Amino acid sequence: MEQGSGAGEIAIFEAETGEIRVQVQEESVWLSQRQMAEVFDTSTDNISLHLKNIFADGEMTEEATTEDFSVVRQEGQRRVRRRVRHYNLDAILAVGYRVSSGRAIQFRKWATQILREHLTRGYTINRQRFEENARELEAALQLVRKASAAPALDAQAGQGLVEILSHYTQTFLWLQRYDEGMLQEPSGQAGGNLPTADEAMGTLNELKADLMAREEATELFAQPRGDGLASILGNLDQSAFGEPAYPSVEAKAAHLLYFVVKDHPFTDGNSVAAPSCSWIFCTATTGS
Repeated sequence: MEQGSGAGEIAIFEAETGEIRVQVQEESVWLSQRQMAEVFDTSTDNISLHLKNIFADGEMTEEATTEDFSVVRQEGQRRVRRRVRHYNLDAILAVGYRVSSGRAIQFRKWATQILREHLTRGYTINRQRFEENARELEAALQLVRKASAAPALDAQAGQGLVEILSHYTQTFLWLQRYDEGMLQEPSGQAGGNLPTADEAMGTLNELKADLMAREEATELFAQPRGDGLASILGNLDQSAFGEPAYPSVEAKAAHLLYFVVKDHPFTDGNSVAAPSCSWIFCTATTGS
């Protein structure tokens, strides 16, 4: 694959009529109407008619499937650069299946392989760039730590800056990994048996009595609002496409805490009851 105009790349598709230079950009491949005519061995008028019908029928929108790219064209004795409308893979295949399903399938397989290579290479480059940035950050922090030990940096503000930088380095790295799409979900313990609403309320009532004895809660604490808690527990136990929606103990515990805080199943004390509910679940699961 070679570098194309702008941020895109060029891939070569071997059609029966010869090689076609295909623009690869924005996680898709792009063809002009003339190129589509070459791929599917038909006329540009036929391609234009199919595209018009596709957009008119509402199968897809022109705005979402088109992009104008700058290309060099031979016009007589001159080579000139023009802005030419290109269509993404969705539009290409929609036309292809109308003109020649066999050629459309061939192009889809080729495009899938090209995009896989394109995305893999992009991921590798981004990961390398991230690792370089992370190493530079760590090196800078080492210098800051050394400087903080020098007598010249005795000011409380300077020491505080060093502590903040050191404390939040890992948070920064996690956020950058998230932004780059490289934050990997840790493997967890599969399964986990959620308590019933009555079982959870039994333990919460014990916590409530203890807090009230210390005058840290009132009768309103953990007072159920309808069947909110039962609904949350039921949602956590549901399946999607035959697989558990929350397959691990960690996923269930984290989402149980989140949903209790977010959905307010109690009249008061949801932020205190939320971690208690997660603890009840984890204790019942691990037996500790």
